[in-house]
Amino acid sequence: MTDERAISEAIRDLHRPIHLLEKGGTIVLVPPESRAAFSDKETARTAYIPACRLEDLGDSTFCLDHRLRYPYVAGAMANGIGSADIVEAMGGAGMLGFFGAAGLPISTIEAAIDRIQKNLGDVPYGFNLIHSPGEPNLERAVVDLYLRRGVRLVEASAFLDLTLPVVRYRVHGIHRDASGRIVTPNRVIVKVSRVEVASKFMAPPPERILQELIRQGEITAEQAALAARIPVAQDVTAEADSGGHTDNRPAITLVPTMLALRDRMQAQYGYDEPLRVGAAGGISTPASAAAAFAMGAAYVLTGSVNQACLESGSSDAVREMLAQAEQADTIMAPAADMFEMGVKVQVLKRGTMFAMRAAKLYELYRAHPSLEELPAAERANLEKNLFRAPLTEIWDKTRAFFLQRDPSQIARADGDAKHKMALVFRWYLGLSSRWANAGEPTRRMDYQVWCGPAMGAFNEWTKGSFLEEPRNRRVVTVAFNILYGAAVLLRLQTLRSQGFRLLRDWTRMSPLELAEIERFI
Repeated sequence: MTDERAISEAIRDLHRPIHLLEKGGTIVLVPPESRAAFSDKETARTAYIPACRLEDLGDSTFCLDHRLRYPYVAGAMANGIGSADIVEAMGGAGMLGFFGAAGLPISTIEAAIDRIQKNLGDVPYGFNLIHSPGEPNLERAVVDLYLRRGVRLVEASAFLDLTLPVVRYRVHGIHRDASGRIVTPNRVIVKVSRVEVASKFMAPPPERILQELIRQGEITAEQAALAARIPVAQDVTAEADSGGHTDNRPAITLVPTMLALRDRMQAQYGYDEPLRVGAAGGISTPASAAAAFAMGAAYVLTGSVNQACLESGSSDAVREMLAQAEQADTIMAPAADMFEMGVKVQVLKRGTMFAMRAAKLYELYRAHPSLEELPAAERANLEKNLFRAPLTEIWDKTRAFFLQRDPSQIARADGDAKHKMALVFRWYLGLSSRWANAGEPTRRMDYQVWCGPAMGAFNEWTKGSFLEEPRNRRVVTVAFNILYGAAVLLRLQTLRSQGFRLLRDWTRMSPLELAEIERFI
């Protein structure tokens, strides 16, 4: 009879190539020295499973270029949820972490740079650069900071089009080395879900932006000529149904679409360093990661599951809420940073009324020209249940905030009552995520928790294991379980593609402690 346990152990030992023989309904492991048994083609079915190291998942050039050991990225989550702790933990494990700089003051971002550069030294790390169409001065200031402090890698997110700041970051310091190779000190990994946006990042910087940078004295004509031969982003992350800013795209169609675009753009421009596509949105289990790698993803990027880990910049209250989430417990709600444009983000709906209340604010914004024109009953409801203060008082606080952050917003609001209303409503939308991160007990029903269906899949996978408990969830443990499980499943698929039946125990990938995984890898 089949030695199921021995074969299961062999499959899970990723460095060990396996020969199997099936004869008369029995499957046995064949030692390398006994390969003569494979000559009996008439009566036996044979299979070979090659080794599959975690380092060999995805595109090896991605790890080589970014000096990583594993093709695994912890994406930036705004307001510091993608924390310095996460960045440092991932870097120490041979993976890549991005600090969630979006929504934070410049001083806070710089403090994170101080800490991460001190603690990681030459170990790779990155910072987020979020598109800020309503606050272009902020996007410019963040790029100024990154260039001044030598931050060499950014994750560009929520971009609707190329902007001067992101192109300026990419081409800053571009030159040829002694061998004539074009060197770009700064790299961009962009998260996108639309082909039209991805194509702009896969193309060289537009001539009009390069000419403006020349005019401003940021680059020379020679550097502009070099920039015309590189993509804005060599690495493009296909962002499917994720938490936060998302178009709710299915990964199974989005990733192949982006891979086809990659091939067209590479053929068109003939870059010396080929374009790559990674996968994000829904990556939270071994099966989802294995599917992404099988489709051709160069790397995988996680988000929601990292927020549920102890190192995230969120609160224990949020981690408990996330641990209860199921796949249907998410909903789209108005985004604070792009409120007036009608852009939405995906958030947790279980245990909070944020999505419903935020939708009400957008409905009122669309229906009325100013705060003064709000119906008395609606205004009273807002002041009692959402703002818990008179709207005049909220405006005073909002005004004081933007006078420090971006005074141009106040100048605009003074002449545009509709914009003033948007800023006041954004007070609630902006603070709701901070209340969640701080675990503010009096505002629990107002928590804005960015979350995608991946969280529910993760909870279902970890049910009954040590990772079911929030206190046991750490980013490196989660990452290694996802990568290791993906490698095992890909080895099993190799076996299945050779006509072998898979036993249920072989495909059951329950989470393991790190020490156990290390035994197999």
